[in-house]
Amino acid sequence: MAVGNPSSTTEYIQHHLQNLVYGKLPAGFEREVDGHSHILMADTWTIAQGAAEVSAMGFWAIHVDSMAWSVGLGLCFCLFFSICAAKISHDPPKGFINFIELIVEFVDGAVKDSFTGVNKLVAPLALTIFVWVFLMNLMDLIPVDLIPMVFMAAGIEYQKIVPSTDPNVTMGMALGVFVLMLFYNFRIKGLGFFKELTMHPFNHWAFMPINLFMELVGLLAKPFSLGLRLFGNMYAGEMIFILIAMMFAAGAGTGLVGGGLNAYLFGEETNVFLWLVIFTLVCFIARLNLNDKISTPFTIGLVLSLLTLGGGIYALGGGLMQWGWAIFHILVITLQAFIFMVLTIVYLSMAHEEGH
Repeated sequence: MAVGNPSSTTEYIQHHLQNLVYGKLPAGFEREVDGHSHILMADTWTIAQGAAEVSAMGFWAIHVDSMAWSVGLGLCFCLFFSICAAKISHDPPKGFINFIELIVEFVDGAVKDSFTGVNKLVAPLALTIFVWVFLMNLMDLIPVDLIPMVFMAAGIEYQKIVPSTDPNVTMGMALGVFVLMLFYNFRIKGLGFFKELTMHPFNHWAFMPINLFMELVGLLAKPFSLGLRLFGNMYAGEMIFILIAMMFAAGAGTGLVGGGLNAYLFGEETNVFLWLVIFTLVCFIARLNLNDKISTPFTIGLVLSLLTLGGGIYALGGGLMQWGWAIFHILVITLQAFIFMVLTIVYLSMAHEEGH
């Protein structure tokens, strides 16, 4: 998609769902650069310029944006929690430290309720999974056009900022949990794990192939359900945000009333800097409200006025729908992080049980 508005809804959606991919294009691939086509004479490692190039790169292509955002959020988690850990004292916790302690106690309670074995790794792992997945999901609440269009202004065409909408990320995390499941099954049960796979539910050697097939299906279903559940829910939520965001472009070119300052000043073009200013002002107003500087009704009025001024009545309608879905989505992103954490705890607890 060009820096301007998309030519169709389909183009807009496809652009927002396209990852920034780095991979190897094979020799002989016909590539279009600056409107001119040329055939690659050798295998070339490069950034993909569309879905066709992503498909040609194959399995070993890297989703750069998913990797960068997920690792970056993981580092932020480690940094914030290490700072809080260094500030812990015998005094009553305040502010952010109190919030962190609340999260730790919540996760610790979930581990005690669901994990029946003895393993010092499980609680830190559960805390890491819950906070990390929550932070990745939380990126879904950032306006869908804001960060991608900032990157487009810098010359980076594609940018997906919600790692949990990438099945490679969610299945990678699920695979990590699956490896731990196998490790603890073999470590604690030894050959008993092989007996579980071959002698249940029919305890007779003649049924070993049938037992093995059924048990392997159940075993493999755990990581697939773990990863695909998170991906499916977050992907659906992102799609709804993208569809609602189309309302912001509906008023382009209709003047000050329909399209607001954006359409009045820039016509069909969507100017990312104007919306960045409006987004900053909305955040500032929200902070004033949280600090009890202005009342909630006045806050709502100011925010609605800014949306109307910036994008007209179409942006106002789209903005109200975005905020409504975002409020509901807060529950979704928290619930998905909690489910991923609890299932991880349960699966590892099953791996520690010596009986079937």
